[in-house]
Amino acid sequence: MRVISCNVNGIRSAEKKGFFTWLAHQRADVVCVQETKAQEDQLHEIFYPNGFHCYYFDAIKKGYSGVAIFCKREPDKITRGLGWERADTEGRYIQADFGKISIASFYLPSGSASEERHHAKLKFMDQLYAELKKMRRRQREYILCGDWNTVHKEIDIKNFKGNQKNSGCTPQERQWIDDLFNKVGWVDAFREVDARAEQYTWWSNRGQARAKNVGWRIDYQIISPGLKDTVQKAAVYTESWFSDHTPLTIDYAIELKD
Repeated sequence: MRVISCNVNGIRSAEKKGFFTWLAHQRADVVCVQETKAQEDQLHEIFYPNGFHCYYFDAIKKGYSGVAIFCKREPDKITRGLGWERADTEGRYIQADFGKISIASFYLPSGSASEERHHAKLKFMDQLYAELKKMRRRQREYILCGDWNTVHKEIDIKNFKGNQKNSGCTPQERQWIDDLFNKVGWVDAFREVDARAEQYTWWSNRGQARAKNVGWRIDYQIISPGLKDTVQKAAVYTESWFSDHTPLTIDYAIELKD
């Protein structure tokens, strides 16, 4: 099973840059998209790629946030939202169930705009942490794909020392990721097969960050430990640019049967 995750920073913008043309050649089984920035009634047939069952979850605010999931196999169930206001009114979580496996597209808020937004992000993370603990107690396996807006370790960001006070790289946020893995038991699927530094998934649009590879690894596929041994290979795609993020592709030794 091949799972692709990408923050498209506006799905209509990504389409103009060739995202769906690229996707048609990727042999993906499930595609998780974040930051669609559109209402579904604004989209036409190209946003429902051939061969996929397509599901969107929009933010109430137009042109903001939003997630989607495209599946080759029709899911047994689609769940939109996490059941709490900010996650749901901002369209931040959509989940597809296939038997005992759930695959989700998730978009954690950014806190970089202001100190107020950073604290709002931390509050969201606290609530999310409790939700992720509940998920671990369920009799299901999970693949949680998305833009988590937080780096984990020094190898995940070009300028580690210079970003210690910036949202997305603060010690508190990185400790949250640590606890998610070490205390709750979730697994970073990418790091199961690729331990290299500088495998970034996001670059600022300022200061030639992309040309200089001044990036951050903030997009993840976080999995339940029962799937740890199924991770086969992972790749970040940087040959074309559809967004300020790059697609993250991971192959699993799993078959989603009809």
